[in-house]
Amino acid sequence: MDLGKDLCRVLQLLPGVQTQNGLRTAIVHEEGAWQLKIQLWECRKKWSQKKQVFPSQDPLDRADFNAVEYINTLFPTEQSLANIDEVVNKIRLKIRRLDDNIRTVVRGQTNVGQDGRQALEEAQKAIQQLFGKIKDIKDKAEKSEQMVKEITRDIKQLDHAKRHLTTSITTLNHLHMLAGGVDSLEAMTRRRQYGEVANLLQGVMNVLEHFHKYMGIPQIRQLSERVKAAQTELGQQILADFEEAFPSQGTKRPGGPSNVLRDACLVANILDPRIKQEIIKKFIKQHLSEYLVLFQENQDVAWLDKIDRRYAWIKRQLVDYEEKYGRMFPREWCMAERIAVEFCHVTRTELAKIMRTRAKEIEVKLLLFAIQRTTNFEGFLAKRFSGCTLTDGTLDELEVSTPSTNPFLEDEPTPEMEELATEKGDLDQPKKPKAPDNPFHGIVSKCFEPHLYVYIESQDKNLGELIDRFVADFKAQGPPKPNTDEGGAVLPSCADLFVYYKKCMVQCSQLSTGEPMIALTTIFQKYLREYAWKILSGNLPKTTTSSGGLTISSLLKEKEGSEVAKFTLEELCLICSILSTAEYCLATTQQLEEKLKEKVDVSLIERINLTGEMDTFSTVISSSIQLLVQDLDAACDPALTAMSKMQWQNVEHVGDQSPYVTSVILHIKQNVPIIRDNLASTRKYFTQFCIKFANSFIPKFITHLFKCKPISMVGAEQLLLDTHSLKMVLLDLPSIGSQVVRKAPASYTKIVVKGMTRAEMILKVVMAPHEPLVVFVDNYIKLLTDCNTETFQKILDMKGLKRSEQSSMLELLRQRLPAPPSGAESSGSLSLTAPTPEQESSRIRKLEKLIKKRL
Repeated sequence: MDLGKDLCRVLQLLPGVQTQNGLRTAIVHEEGAWQLKIQLWECRKKWSQKKQVFPSQDPLDRADFNAVEYINTLFPTEQSLANIDEVVNKIRLKIRRLDDNIRTVVRGQTNVGQDGRQALEEAQKAIQQLFGKIKDIKDKAEKSEQMVKEITRDIKQLDHAKRHLTTSITTLNHLHMLAGGVDSLEAMTRRRQYGEVANLLQGVMNVLEHFHKYMGIPQIRQLSERVKAAQTELGQQILADFEEAFPSQGTKRPGGPSNVLRDACLVANILDPRIKQEIIKKFIKQHLSEYLVLFQENQDVAWLDKIDRRYAWIKRQLVDYEEKYGRMFPREWCMAERIAVEFCHVTRTELAKIMRTRAKEIEVKLLLFAIQRTTNFEGFLAKRFSGCTLTDGTLDELEVSTPSTNPFLEDEPTPEMEELATEKGDLDQPKKPKAPDNPFHGIVSKCFEPHLYVYIESQDKNLGELIDRFVADFKAQGPPKPNTDEGGAVLPSCADLFVYYKKCMVQCSQLSTGEPMIALTTIFQKYLREYAWKILSGNLPKTTTSSGGLTISSLLKEKEGSEVAKFTLEELCLICSILSTAEYCLATTQQLEEKLKEKVDVSLIERINLTGEMDTFSTVISSSIQLLVQDLDAACDPALTAMSKMQWQNVEHVGDQSPYVTSVILHIKQNVPIIRDNLASTRKYFTQFCIKFANSFIPKFITHLFKCKPISMVGAEQLLLDTHSLKMVLLDLPSIGSQVVRKAPASYTKIVVKGMTRAEMILKVVMAPHEPLVVFVDNYIKLLTDCNTETFQKILDMKGLKRSEQSSMLELLRQRLPAPPSGAESSGSLSLTAPTPEQESSRIRKLEKLIKKRL
């Protein structure tokens, strides 16, 4: 191989190695150049192997390695070829280092695999040893368990034997006791030794319970039958003894009760409950036989006027029982209470029968007398007895009606009725219903309930006379005097009416909590309406309109142009007094409804509803407020009419407020302080008056404002000043003329600000120049949020523009107005409403219908 040529070829690949003549030459030996090329490729190969393990930034590690470029980098000039041997030696040294590194890595990897296999084998051996140890432990545990079972087997057998032996001994003892007890029981029964029988029979019954599972054994069954036979014989024997001691003919055994009968009662407690029931029934019947003879229906003492004698007789009988028979019967039998309860049932039946026969002779005073004495007797029973026998299911006859929920049962009837006649305001503080503490309530007085229609008719008549007296007193005394110190006076008749209502309600609830209470509620409703129309609505001042009508319905409609006479000071005070009275009646009627619901039976609560009567009083309140509003509104009409007739185009300068404003303010200062002082006790209705007046006056003011045409620029400025003055007066309306300045309610202030601001915006649009048209229309849309073509045309009329000029402006407005929402009506009217129930249109329509019907 010609090494010189190869070196020349290598050098030809080196672009940076050139002579001055442009010819590539070689300064180094041919052998050195060839060795350099070979070493470079070997180094490149070794370096690539190392790159696979250790990443590097060396040029030899690059994927696009170029040997020619790398040699040119090492030998950039001809002079650098002189040290080619040194470079070759460095590359060889680098190759050897790479070989050593690769060899170390390869050997290390070989040792790692061998170590891993060795560790795996050791782990497998350890696992096998662990499994062996676990198996050994399990085998030992099984052997231990078997050994414990063998040790305890004998102990369990001994325990079972002991239990069985104990049960056998106990059963034999019980059997011995049962056999002996049955023999003794039969012998004692024949000898009537009831004291010993009572103790022995209970023990025999307890022992016999242990043999229920052995009834298949003939001997046990035979003993059980002997016990039952002994019980039957005892029951018959005891009944025969009581029949002999207390024969049905009513004669008592001489010498009083014996110890034998007292012990017989102890035995009856253990026997069948029917034996005890029969004894009690016969004794009570024998004890009350005299009562049935003395108070027969045909006897004079049986009538209601001598009802006291019935209760006096039973009281004597109870005392006699305690002295003679109190120790004969067990205390838990409550025989005295049972006698009293049976007396009550018999009395209720007898009274009901005689009242049906002589119903026409029942008068209100007689009925109330009988009821009062009866309720007193029921209270006496409640104090003496607990009422435990009223729920005793063993006696079918001893039943009683459901206790009343009357919260006033603990009070004595007569004193309470006397106190209620003078009480006032108790209904203002409703109390929670109390649980009844008289279980005997109604046990006798229930019989009077079918005849309470007499009482209801009497109350109907009394209330009618009371209402007529109220009407006569009002006409005789006249309207209440003006009172500006303590507010509008409430008519005294309303307090008297509700005091009488409460008296009737309490009295009737003590008589019955059923249908009579519903009938009384109907009477209450009738005379609440009568009071509302005859005393309240009937005395409201009438307004004389141009049509000549004298009806309250005229108060509910504003007839533009009608002349309404202004109320006097006395009439204003009367209206305020009626309003305050209606407000008191409304609140008290609601409390009356709650009290009625407390006293009536639960099943009848839904039938107590005084909503219609409360609506009637609300209507009176609304009518009174409307009267006050219409009076003040009508007083301001002439001033507004004068405003609309002024020649506003001739106003030359802006001065103080106009005369019509002074007139409006004067009327407001005259009426509002009087109304406020007379409604001091009902501030919320004074606020409603202010709101209603604002709702009425402001739209009317804007309507008259549109009638002021044409208006000059100066005239519009004067109107704007007047509008601002009225706005300030209206904002100060609730406290005008008062020494105590109060902040007006937010709801009222919102209405005034909204309405009067709209009036100011209308005048500002009138003052604005109408050219250019686009600016004028945009200014109108911006100032009036509820803008529409109707209002816009009225403003153009106020400016005095001709119809030809208005058409183009109206067309431009229609183009620039946003599309109205679906279902909305385009209207320029001002909507000012107060969220109060009295302002609902349905109630106004109802008032109109009621007035027409009344008239």
